[in-house]
Amino acid sequence: MTTVAIIGAGSTIFTKNIVGDILLRRDLRDATLRLMDIDPVRLEESELVARKVASTLNAPARIESTLDQREALDGADFVIVSFNIGGYRPATVTDFDIPKKFGLRQTIADTLGVGGIMRGLRTVPHLWRVCEDMLALCPDAYLLQYVNPMAINTWAIGTKFPQIKQVGLCHSVQGTAEELARDLEVPLDEIRYRVAGINHMAFFLQFERRQSDGSFQDLYPDLRRAYAENRAPKKNLWHPSCPNRVRYEMMTRLGYFGTESSEHFAEYVPWFIKRDRPDLIERFGIPLDDYIRRCEMQIDHWDKQIQRFRSAKTIPVRASHEYASDIIDAVVTGRPAVIYGNVPNRGFVPQLPDGCAVEVPVLVDSNGLQPTCVDNIPPQLVALMRSNLNVQELTVAALVEQKRDHIYHAAMMDPHTGAELDLDQIWALVDELLAAHGDLMPPFARVGGRTGISNQASASA
Repeated sequence: MTTVAIIGAGSTIFTKNIVGDILLRRDLRDATLRLMDIDPVRLEESELVARKVASTLNAPARIESTLDQREALDGADFVIVSFNIGGYRPATVTDFDIPKKFGLRQTIADTLGVGGIMRGLRTVPHLWRVCEDMLALCPDAYLLQYVNPMAINTWAIGTKFPQIKQVGLCHSVQGTAEELARDLEVPLDEIRYRVAGINHMAFFLQFERRQSDGSFQDLYPDLRRAYAENRAPKKNLWHPSCPNRVRYEMMTRLGYFGTESSEHFAEYVPWFIKRDRPDLIERFGIPLDDYIRRCEMQIDHWDKQIQRFRSAKTIPVRASHEYASDIIDAVVTGRPAVIYGNVPNRGFVPQLPDGCAVEVPVLVDSNGLQPTCVDNIPPQLVALMRSNLNVQELTVAALVEQKRDHIYHAAMMDPHTGAELDLDQIWALVDELLAAHGDLMPPFARVGGRTGISNQASASA
């Protein structure tokens, strides 16, 4: 019987989707699902929803819940992690409010930039604790990691725990493919694509449509024409507040379409968010502080949603586009699957540094995770990736070496931060962020100021 531990299961909607995906698989219907979170209220809610999902599907799964991480991990075959250390308050709000005082605006702040750096410093130590417990309690388990900053986390885990079988999972590749198919009004099942790069900055190296004679048509000319004629992008169903113009503009400049949303991408580069250029914000429809708005909306919506779940006898279940169940099913049954995963670079992208986290096609079967090599990424894309890798590498170095200076170095190298602030401002900003986060930071990174904040591992926001 397959045992899946979900660490950070208090993110109830994500847990609902993952549980549904697993139990929709005929060979996983009797799996043991262990839900773990540090928030007993959210954990109880997730357990209730998971049980109703199992009942709706008439699946004989065993649903367990615990507040103890080691209990959840003991003997697990797969470990799914999804949490936000520090939660929406105080951590996420701090990552937005303090930079804003310095004139530095962000959209999501969970992957790169000062927000991504701080989130990495908060998150990696707990992921390392998960890895330590896995080595003691389930050393052969697969770690399926859904936590941001994905690339920093994957790099740091691979550096300190190379023996852990890990993959970082994101839905940006398959989500973008759906968006582009919708923009071109082409059925998704007729599209073939090939993607590679780093998380949130990978690119569609091929994007083609299958023809009736079995050949494939390059769809890039259609994408460029649709953008030039203002027929694309269509309304952004995933993020209605952002019209997705940034990525189309970057396609015209670089020749290839990126995998991550425009609101994310805008803060990874120095060209779109500028305090003295409000015209750029308006022209490209960049939703500043977007993650704050999303969290507030989710919090407002949650009480009504959980009441509906509590009163419902059944819960509608449909497959999501997350990769976790594909991986579990492929390993358990041997039926092969191809996913896009983030893995430590061991020659899979020869143009990028060894050990960094790369996002490439991964074959999965009973032999486990088998990343493929992509060695033909165009140089302009590699150059842009390197600008992000500098920040990731220095953040990982700060954590591995416990060297606080590298936190400042990482912020210096961030493209957006460096385009807006001078060195004195960057130093002062990092000081203030570290002080504000208090003991959410690892000990080597603490600079005084507010302390006594408990180390939250809930995925509630």
